[in-house]
Amino acid sequence: MGQTRTGSRPAKGRESGGNPISRLFGAVGLFVSQILDELRKVVRPTRNELWNYTLVVIVFVTVMMALVSALDLGFSKLVALVLGS
Repeated sequence: MGQTRTGSRPAKGRESGGNPISRLFGAVGLFVSQILDELRKVVRPTRNELWNYTLVVIVFVTVMMALVSALDLGFSKLVALVLGS
């Protein structure tokens, strides 16, 4: 019951860890170092993998464009048929 606080916690004014400018630069430095750590984990594709991925995307986009164009043409013909124009 008669416990005293002897250095277990910092004083009230020092809980935040220094002045705001130092905290800001410390936070930015921590953020940049975490970004660099994550970028070191990235596995970059080889030239052949990148070429294959590019071709897959181009083929997929072309197929989707054809599908949407066909649906658009079909719906426009259907609307023209229903409205009689």
